[in-house]
Amino acid sequence: MTPSENYTELATGLEFPEGPVVMPDGSIILVEIHRGTLTRISATGGSTEVIADLGGGPNGAALGPDGAIYVVNNGGFIWSEFAGMVIPFDLPTMSNQPEGFTGGWVEKVDPNNGEHNILYRECDGQRFCGPNDIVFDNHGGFWFTDFGKTRPRDADRGALYYGQSDGTAVTQVAHGLFGPNGVGLSPDGDRVYVSESFSGRLLAWDIESMGRVKGGGPEVVEATKGHFDSLAVEANGDIVVAAIGQGLCVVAADGSGHDYVDMPDQFTTNVCFGGNDLKTAYVTLSGSGRLISLPWPRSGLALAHP
Repeated sequence: MTPSENYTELATGLEFPEGPVVMPDGSIILVEIHRGTLTRISATGGSTEVIADLGGGPNGAALGPDGAIYVVNNGGFIWSEFAGMVIPFDLPTMSNQPEGFTGGWVEKVDPNNGEHNILYRECDGQRFCGPNDIVFDNHGGFWFTDFGKTRPRDADRGALYYGQSDGTAVTQVAHGLFGPNGVGLSPDGDRVYVSESFSGRLLAWDIESMGRVKGGGPEVVEATKGHFDSLAVEANGDIVVAAIGQGLCVVAADGSGHDYVDMPDQFTTNVCFGGNDLKTAYVTLSGSGRLISLPWPRSGLALAHP
């Protein structure tokens, strides 16, 4: 596949876009982390509309069972300019925690009027430091990652959480992770996947019950030399991970290997599927502030609440 010859540019001028969600009407809702907004791109592309000004650093989004958009917000980053791009860390120190940082959160947004309210800021007394990505299951709850924050001399160990969409309960599922970023579920809903940015690993846990995984720690499905960002799952069970500097990394669910698909941006950060037979990939190119679409050779997995 040669994406440089096949992709369609749907929106430009976005401020570090991530978390694309294909809506039932064909429009795409995404976050702009640097701008602090939840934004809608028209189904035909070109037209953008700010749904809500959320502040902080909205980092990932998902459509819930009630038609609301659930956003995980990292609470804000330090930003730097580099090679014509705005990037989410301080270049001299490689840290991303801004001065006066008070934590991240999970919030619910009405996509029709932009009204939003915070559901969670902490779990068992521990504040969230960098909520990053989110996926709903068929029970109406959601899994989400907390990437944490980095500072000049140290960095947080991240975690995987499970939350109820009504704001009544949130549970820590796993912790001690190295930059947990993307999160997704297997076609049968019996495995949860997390991509680690710092290690370039794709991890998997077998799900025991709603919001609980079996003991023994995660399985390393694949380990690469790169830096993983967010992910999406194909209908056949394979996992497509945005890989910083390398485009999209397609990982075989059985751990038999991976292949790369080049993308026209060093900061390829998120991917989701839509269109006929879910054979259109929507990809955020955060370095250049673009959303593109391209034909995908296989169907993506239908999400719990399309």
